[in-house]
Amino acid sequence: MWESWLPVLFALIVELSACWEQGEPLWKLPGLPELSEFVLKLELGETLPPESALLPSPSPSPAPALSPPPVFEESLPPLPELSEPPAPMPEPTPIPYDFSGELYTRRTELEPDISALLGEELCQTLPAEGPQILIYHTHGSEAYTPSENWEYTPTDEYRTTESARNMIRVGEELKAVLEARGFRVLHDTTLCDYPSYNGSYSRSELVVQRYLQEYPSLAVVLDVHRDAIGEGKEAVPTLTERDGERMAQVMLLTGTGEIGLEHPRWRENFKLALRLQGAMNAAHPGLARPIELVPERYNQQYTTGSLLLEVGSTGNTLPEALSAVREFGESLADVLGELPLALEPLPEQGERTS
Repeated sequence: MWESWLPVLFALIVELSACWEQGEPLWKLPGLPELSEFVLKLELGETLPPESALLPSPSPSPAPALSPPPVFEESLPPLPELSEPPAPMPEPTPIPYDFSGELYTRRTELEPDISALLGEELCQTLPAEGPQILIYHTHGSEAYTPSENWEYTPTDEYRTTESARNMIRVGEELKAVLEARGFRVLHDTTLCDYPSYNGSYSRSELVVQRYLQEYPSLAVVLDVHRDAIGEGKEAVPTLTERDGERMAQVMLLTGTGEIGLEHPRWRENFKLALRLQGAMNAAHPGLARPIELVPERYNQQYTTGSLLLEVGSTGNTLPEALSAVREFGESLADVLGELPLALEPLPEQGERTS
């Protein structure tokens, strides 16, 4: 670990020496985004870049721009249009909440004041016109344990490109529930994790940026995944029941950006997750696992309503996941139905950050 930081320490010494002797730096230190990305890879256990990548470069030579592979950009499909206008949204009615029990777990240094957050109003406002909700998938090829009549051709362990058997199918089910409740929903079906799993979040970030640029009315952005618990034949399901029907559990994940990546809106995302948790606990006890609060940001920095949703795990079947996401969709619709409508997005929603 410390050996990996030696080049950075060396660069700092060179920079300070140059400033001392000539009054202005001869070398340029790596920028915060590059260092933050390096720390993120250390945290996630990913393959690290060669140490030479962190050595300082001469000031006259600008650092190359960080951009995704153009092949992926060129292959992105056209943005979908809204389907037929959904049914009129009903007048909001108060719904019950249950904030007892374990609401969240954390892998961060932060200890949020849950009582204070629950006492604050949600900041999101749904637009009266235009798309309101975006569903997309950073890991769209994720799949479940095959079951009778739900088999698929795997592209990797618990992965397939068959959209009727992977997370695209789960996203379609969520979209159908929300549209039936009167919301205007877009669903992106790009497989950001195929053929290469590495770089999935960089590619899905492009997807999110395209939609927000084209549809600034979007107030809620959901990245729908499935969890991975256990390996191979030891894959573990997350299970609950509803009227005797087996279904997967769901988990919301929100990031804070503590590893050095800008994420000023994380509290608003977390507040929305807490409200959803309370609604699920009241309507469907056992459906929700505790929210996971993490130091990364997972492309949630662009809106105040960005969440990552884990529907079941590798040990679940697709029918169990579909049952779970339908129940989640009803609770999501209940919570969003309490939000006020506005002719224009709130300034906080319109001012996107990178």
